[in-house]
Amino acid sequence: MTEQEIIKAISKVEGLGGMTVNERLYVCGLMDEFDKVLILDKEKAKKILELLLVDKPSIEKIVK
Repeated sequence: MTEQEIIKAISKVEGLGGMTVNERLYVCGLMDEFDKVLILDKEKAKKILELLLVDKPSIEKIVK
């Protein structure tokens, strides 16, 4: 997925702040994409989490 496609998927969902990271990935349809890039492209994984409004310390723990 391109960054624009990811942004488009995220923009369709409201109330991300009240969800867990897994819930955010699921409702945006990004679970499979995230699992793939977590292994292959950690920078893209970080970008997805940033776009999902995950805080920096949590991003570092998840992607580590």
